[in-house]
This record gives sequence, C-alpha cells and structure tokens, in this order.
Amino acid sequence: MAEAGGAGEEFIVTPWKVEGKVDYDKLIERFGTTPIDDELLRRIGKLAGELNHLLRRRIFFSHRDLDKVLDDWEAGRGFFLYTGRGPSGPMHIGHILPFYLTKWLQDRFGVNVYIQLTDDEKFLEEERGLTLEETRGWAYENALDIAAVGFDPDKTFIFQDTEYIRNMYPMALKVARKVNMSWVRAVFGFDMQTNIGMIFYPAIQIVPSLFEKRRCLIPCAIDQDPYWRIQRDIAESLGYYKAAAIHSKFLPPLTGPTGKMSASQPESAIYLHEDEESVRRKIWKAYSGGQPTAELHRKLGGNPEVDVAFQWLYYFFEPDDARLRKIEEDYRSGALLTGELKLILTEKVLRFLEEHREKREEAKEKLHLYKYDGELAKEMWKKIHE
Repeated sequence: MAEAGGAGEEFIVTPWKVEGKVDYDKLIERFGTTPIDDELLRRIGKLAGELNHLLRRRIFFSHRDLDKVLDDWEAGRGFFLYTGRGPSGPMHIGHILPFYLTKWLQDRFGVNVYIQLTDDEKFLEEERGLTLEETRGWAYENALDIAAVGFDPDKTFIFQDTEYIRNMYPMALKVARKVNMSWVRAVFGFDMQTNIGMIFYPAIQIVPSLFEKRRCLIPCAIDQDPYWRIQRDIAESLGYYKAAAIHSKFLPPLTGPTGKMSASQPESAIYLHEDEESVRRKIWKAYSGGQPTAELHRKLGGNPEVDVAFQWLYYFFEPDDARLRKIEEDYRSGALLTGELKLILTEKVLRFLEEHREKREEAKEKLHLYKYDGELAKEMWKKIHE
C-alpha cells in the first residue's frame, strides 16, 4: 500500500510500516477520509465544553462519520470508544498520544472505552520475530502504561486477545465469513507468502467495534484506517453501526521530520521508561531547524516547521496556545536558540515521564479494575450484549 507524495516524493503508510515524508492531504484523498473542518470542531467544542489541543491544532486531522457520532449524541443514542495497542515492546511517547485524546473524550462525554491488546497480531507479524510468550508479556506491561493515563475504571475494559478470544471468536467468525481473500489482499497488500493467521486477523480487530449496539468511535493513528474500511462495509449486514474514526498524525521521530518513531531505531523515540540521562542526550541530538552557529541563528532565526523539539511541543507537550505562540515567535526571530528550545522540551518530557511512572506504579494495584479474569470476563461479555 504505497502512497505517492509530490513529484519525486514517495511515502508509505500501512498498518505495519510508515516511511518517508507523509503528505496528509494526499493521504486523506487516497484513503477516502474527510478532513476535520472548523464547523466540526465548533460542534465538538460546544458539546464537550472545550476543545482539546490535539483537536484545536489538528493533530487529529481526519475522520470517518465523526459528524454522525455527534448527531447520535445529540439525539440521546450515545456512542462508545474503542482503541488499542499492538504489544511488540515497550511503549514510547508516540504510542501513548492517542490514549490521551481517548481519555479526554471519555471524560467529556462519560462513555465506555474498550482497549484491545493485540498480542496475537504482533506474534503473527513474522518480520518482528517475536514469540507468543513475548507478545503476551508485553501486553501486560503495555496495559500498565495505558492504565496510567487515568481512564475511568467503571467505564473502561482492557482486554488481551489471546485471553479474551473465546468471547470474541463467535463474532470473529461472522465477520470472517463476509470477507474474502481478494478483499484483504486489496486492502492490506497480502500476498501468497502471507501466513494465514495474518489473513484472518482483521476479523478479530473488527470485533470490538461491534461490542455495543450503538456507534463506535475509534481514535487511532491514520495507518490503522484500513481495518475500519472493511468494518464499515459489513457492519450493517450484521445488524450494527458502521464504525466512526478520528485519525491522528504521527509524532515526528527525533531523527528527523519524516516517517514515525520505530523500535528498530531507538534513537528516534523516547520511551515511557527512559532514564533522565538518555532523555537529555536524545533530545539534545534531535533534528533541528536552527542555524549552524548561534551567531547565524540570532541573525536568521530558526524554522519551527522542521524542528523536532518545537514539533513535540506543538503536538503534545505545550497545550497552552499563548505560550507555544511565544516560543514559535522567539525561535523564528532568533531570540530563542536551538539549545534553549531543546531544554524547554527536555524539562517538559522529564516531568511527564516522572508523573507517568508514579501513575504506572499505582496502576499495578488497580489494573484488575480494568482487566477481566475468568468470571469477570463472562460478566462483562454478558453486560456488553444485554
């Protein structure tokens, strides 16, 4: 599924790979999604009482049927949220970002959240070479990081595919029967060398979008959209709503303004368990939009549009618009040096990680409030389908 950029510029966006400088306007066109416009933001702000900066700044920039979700809410039908994580290793800051918008939506609308840990998928991705025991172990570790975000335990269900599959399998079969091989080949690019587990897997990822008999809203990075294209084509034939989705951009990697952070390139990301020395070193070496010398920078200024430190502030770490504007103006004018900008980001990242670690420790005692086991799983499944 290669996506073409401008002349001579190629980028790739699939559920498993993101490479090159992503042209988000072209991605909207190729994927057939809809940009989030001012009117839609106005409606969200009115219903929620405010706008999260991830929406204001269009970090979440594209959608499918978000307007219908708001229609349902206004009509009293409600909606529910579904998102997830592929547990292939430790989580970094780019991974956790969509969970913060999901929590904000839960807080503002008081809705249920279902969080799927796809340990099966990450085992089936042969390129990663992970054992099933490894992906199952990472699922638990990732669940702690997700619970640390602070979801409402009374309205949040975190589940792991290999543990909860007995409850999902009947619906997965119904989904699978409606999807043929040529369809998944066209959507995902599978070929004759793809293992049959990967070919069946989309049926499993679609199931949580059918957990309730109301519309599902899925906050996710844009690379996950192919799954929802299939869901939207078959949901109504199964007696459910077409899923709605709201798509985020990719937090730029520290190594440059293209692609996304990758476990295969540790220097491209900051992980949620990262120590202070490593954080300072990585941010100090991050791709810069500044000039080669302080003298030139004072004279010519920097370019925040390609500067990774500024982009990280813009995407996540500086929600105050007035403060961000001042940082941008000072950087463009040369009043703020690249090193000074990186120090601003460093202190914010370190503070965030310290708070996250504290909440993660607390989550170890609370995870059972989000996570099923045995009888609780049966009880939850029964409640879902009442």
